[in-house]
Amino acid sequence: MQRAKVLRRNLTPPEAALWLRLRKRQPGVPAFRRQHPLGSYILDFYCAQVRLAVEVDGLIHSTADHPQRDERRDSWLASQGITVLRIPASDVAQDADEAANIVWTTAVNLVRRVQPDAVTG
Repeated sequence: MQRAKVLRRNLTPPEAALWLRLRKRQPGVPAFRRQHPLGSYILDFYCAQVRLAVEVDGLIHSTADHPQRDERRDSWLASQGITVLRIPASDVAQDADEAANIVWTTAVNLVRRVQPDAVTG
């Protein structure tokens, strides 16, 4: 929990840009938390209602053993019933509004899958 608190205060620029958009509550769109601890992991963003983890991946995620570590993490999260959405940090930096729309669309689609009558329109 302590590490999550530190990470909340020190978001990367792409995480901060995405959080500025995700933290706004919208009718019909599930709410997100930032730097949410789950098991031995800290998720960049998490929506408990639809069990959606959103990870903003910087360049480090494509180097050394990070792809394998991400794969293990994603597998563990999937075993817990959590969907993982990975968004490259460069995509967020290029168009944070579009990245947020992708996250919201994914969340709404998951709500519809679980509760078809919960979201209209």
